[in-house]
This record gives sequence, C-alpha cells and structure tokens, in this order.
Amino acid sequence: MQQTKQQPLFPLGQIVATPGALTALEKAGQTPMEFLTRHVRGDWGELCEEDRKENQLSLERGFRLLSSYRTNAGDAKLYVITEADRSVTTILLPEEY
Repeated sequence: MQQTKQQPLFPLGQIVATPGALTALEKAGQTPMEFLTRHVRGDWGELCEEDRKENQLSLERGFRLLSSYRTNAGDAKLYVITEADRSVTTILLPEEY
C-alpha cells in the first residue's frame, strides 16, 4: 500500500487546468482540489510501480511529478503534473498531454 503524508511534500506553484479536464470534473461532480490534495501528499493514484519510484526520485532531485486518477464518473482519467521547478501544476486529460 502506498504511504502518503498529511503535509504537502512540495509546492504546487500556479495551478492550471485544461478545458477538457474541467469538463470531466464537472461531469463527475468533483473539484480540482480533491486531486491536487492527493497529488501534493504523495498519493500518485493509478501509476505503475516504476512510475511511483520515478516520482520518489523526482521528489528527492527536483524533477517533474506525475499523478494519474480516475474521476467518480469512471470514464475519465486525469493527469496532474507538477513541473520540475515547481512553478506550475497542470490538471489535464491524457489525450491533452
């Protein structure tokens, strides 16, 4: 099981979302904050073990961080990406990547 922290592990910077991600969130009745909170605490969502290890390395070395989640609607997947310099975190659909 993935261990997460209660405190933020890194700064999110400016938070932006694509129109597709906002539409998916609205359809699911969810807010961006739900996914941002998980992301910043180290709950990377539906990532393989290799990607989870990459995020751990990225936390230690200051590289880009990626999380992947499903909305409550079940048909939409969202990515949350924080840039290496921690200046921006983007919520987007995989096809918008």
